[in-house]
Amino acid sequence: MTMATGRGSVDVPLYRLAQARSGDKNDTSDITVFFPNAELFRLCDEQLSADAVRAFLAPLVLGSVDRYVIPNLFAYKFVCHAALGGGGSSSLRSDNLGKSMASALLRMAVRNVPAGLAESSPLFAGPPKKDVA
Repeated sequence: MTMATGRGSVDVPLYRLAQARSGDKNDTSDITVFFPNAELFRLCDEQLSADAVRAFLAPLVLGSVDRYVIPNLFAYKFVCHAALGGGGSSSLRSDNLGKSMASALLRMAVRNVPAGLAESSPLFAGPPKKDVA
């Protein structure tokens, strides 16, 4: 849900602005967040710091988070250590381990996004509506 913050800006969940993929290896999760344009990518630079991602995923990520910037893809890659309860053979989690971490991160709120810029993302309004016959 978006919330107006005044003067034409909105607080919006990251899933309305970007896409993400994730995976796992042992007790490490790898999450990459991709933006559709350079403006949204730059706007989220400070809010998607390694510290902010670690704080948001704190119930799941117990170790450090490394962030890598991939400017030619308008993307940020996060490597989350001690994030999977010991890894596939050790974990008591019943989910798909690292595969679900992208979905968790996409629930993070991005603050004070200019409304027009938020709406420039093809993800902002969700998938296009199909005509029903």
